[in-house]
Amino acid sequence: MAIENACQISVTNRQQVFKVPKGEPLLMAMEKLNQRAIDVGCRGGGCGLCKVKVLQGDYQTKRMSKAHISEEEAALGFALACRLTPLSDLELESDHFPLKK
Repeated sequence: MAIENACQISVTNRQQVFKVPKGEPLLMAMEKLNQRAIDVGCRGGGCGLCKVKVLQGDYQTKRMSKAHISEEEAALGFALACRLTPLSDLELESDHFPLKK
């Protein structure tokens, strides 16, 4: 299935590549494509299970809980996939689970 105006998502540590429509939240788009490159939890930013590190590319995020993504982590490219919208092709790593407190 070809997606017009799409961003290519490369999840390096899971060796998976897929395309998602620009403007659609990454986790939602991934699920629609039946991909499993990123772990899925609550889908609303509350659990932190979908924590990823963006290695390359442009994106925007909605507000994220500091319990899962600190300001320092956000500056290093960490984000929750359920709160992330790709603006360009992205290269990222998944499986950055939240720290147990």
